[in-house]
Order: sequence, then C-alpha cells, then structure tokens
Amino acid sequence: MTLLPTEGVGSIPRSRELQEAIVAFSQGNLPLNQMNQFFDHAVEETIRNLEATGSPIISDGEQTKTSFVTYPLDNLKNLASDGISIPFEDGHTRQLPRLTNGPFHYSMYAGSYLPRAKKYANRPLKQAVISASAMSLLYPQDGLPHYSQDQFLSDLIKESVADIRSCFDNGAVHVQVDFTEARLSLKLDPSKGLLQRFIDLNNQVLSHFSEQERQHIGFHTCPGGDHDSTHSADVDYPELIPLFLTLNSGNFYMQMASEKDPIKSLKIVGENIRPNQRVYVGVIDVINEEVESPETVCDRIMTAAEYIPVHQLGTTDDCGFSPFSDDIATSRATAFAKIAARIEGTKMASEKLKLGA
Repeated sequence: MTLLPTEGVGSIPRSRELQEAIVAFSQGNLPLNQMNQFFDHAVEETIRNLEATGSPIISDGEQTKTSFVTYPLDNLKNLASDGISIPFEDGHTRQLPRLTNGPFHYSMYAGSYLPRAKKYANRPLKQAVISASAMSLLYPQDGLPHYSQDQFLSDLIKESVADIRSCFDNGAVHVQVDFTEARLSLKLDPSKGLLQRFIDLNNQVLSHFSEQERQHIGFHTCPGGDHDSTHSADVDYPELIPLFLTLNSGNFYMQMASEKDPIKSLKIVGENIRPNQRVYVGVIDVINEEVESPETVCDRIMTAAEYIPVHQLGTTDDCGFSPFSDDIATSRATAFAKIAARIEGTKMASEKLKLGA
C-alpha cells in the first residue's frame, strides 16, 4: 500500500543533561570535545527514537541548534541584543538581535548539521532552515550609515540561498524553510503589505533554484509554539493562506490540528493550492500535552482529504516540539509518542483512502 507522505517539522525537546551541557559550554566550563560527545549522544538517541516510530523521513531533532532562528547568527560580532521583541500569549517574549554594521553573513549554514546526523541515520534526512524574511528583521528601522538596506537584502539573499544549498550538498532530501513570522506579520500589518514583502523576498531566494529543486523545498507556517504558547493564533488563518500558497516551492507544512476552525482553513487551502504543490497538514497539536490517538489523527486526515486532493496531501506536526533549546514544556517521551501516533494514524487514513489500490 502507498502511504500518504508524512514528515515532522523539526525540533525535539532536548534532555536536561544536554541543556546543562550547553549552558556549561557557553560559560566556558565544558571543553569542546566533551560538548561534542553530548551532541553525538543526543543526535544518535533522537534518530533512533524517530526511526522507531516508523517515520519515513527523519531529522536530527535540531539537538545541536541554539534555536531554529538564531543558528546562523552564533558568534557574530556585528549584532546587538536589542532587536525586535516577539510577545507570546502567556506573557513571555523572544527577542531577535539587531544588526549594527555590515556586511551581513551567516556564521554557519544548516547543512553543517547533516554530517553528524548521517553517521546514525538509516533513513532519508530533511533539514530545516530559517527564512530570509525572518533574517530581514535584523536590519534596524533607522538604517545603518554605511550599509544600505538594499545592500543588506542582496547579501541576505545570497546567504539564504547558500544555506539551502548547503543542505542539498550534504544529502538532505527535503529542505524546510521555517516561516513562522508569516502569520505574525498580519498582526503587525493587517494590510498584508509586510506579508507580501516577506513572500517576495522568499521568492527571490527560490528563484535561484531549479523547478526540480523547488519540489524538494517547503515552507512551514504556524502561530508560534514556544513553552506551549503562541504569538499569533488570534490572527485569522484564511487571511494568510492564499498569499502563503504563492510561494514558489513544492511543499507546505501547515499547522492545522490546533486551529479553532480547521474546516474553514482547509477549504481555503483547497481553493488556492496549485497543481505542483503538496500541503502537509498538521495533525498533531504540539502545545497540547495530551497524546492524540491514531484514530484522532486518522479522522483529521480524512477531513483534510475532503478539501485537498489526496495526491497533494501529506501529514505533519503543527510545529516543532522545542524551537528554542531551553523549551522543555513538552517531554521527549510525549513528543515521540505523538509522532508515533501521527505515523500510525497516517497509515490508517491511507488504508481508508485506498492509496495504491
């Protein structure tokens, strides 16, 4: 039987031991060789657990990333800490850094994480990268005296292209671009002007890849998922979806399980999806600690199949389980149990849909 494609979004909660080691290393109290031993153990254990769920495509769970958004900025010297602040519903905030001078470049590319994962993986690997649009928020609103915004954006596009390219060069079968700021942009600018600028920028990055390569690139959207809280779940999802699907990529990973009115959103997806696109619908609510049953997952997929052509449908989790390394709101055991439920529920739905029959 042919199964519906299914993939996770990315991050898995880090163990307490790994988090403590990361803090010790950052404070100069743990040598690099010992830190690498912690990383090796965390990646190996994560991959073994993901493979045990039956996941056909896996990742390293972002065990060695500081966060999904800041990994390209680690150790850069031309950043200040007082950038844009993102408030979450529960009252906590995350703050981006601010660029202080040019030129802008990444300190590392996401493809550099893949060699470690390949040592342990027996299944195809995907890799997540941060969007160019998220990185564009680093440029200060007042500008920089000797580094124009146009120069910055030109450098940013080159770096974002190189980031994605590094993943393919190191063996990733799919590259996922994290675009969590998409829904947030509608809160900041309900006119959708900011969202359109974000999409235009990301499409400039995509223009550097062939049509075949773009079929292996996907964009992820969600209302945020940090410490079991969101930053933009109050924004009407159907306001985002039509523009979101104008991104020139082949795959879209879309939060849906936690949506208050998923049918309304699924209808909009079905009305706007293009022939060369696949939508991986979120069937796991990562900010709800209750583990879904495979039957619940199956029901969510069958509902999605009423509005999205089955040959353009896949399943995923709403978000990563731990986008920032200090987020332990969800346990590792819960995360793996939820992923296993997604895999089993996807199999059940595939049987009901008679795929391959």
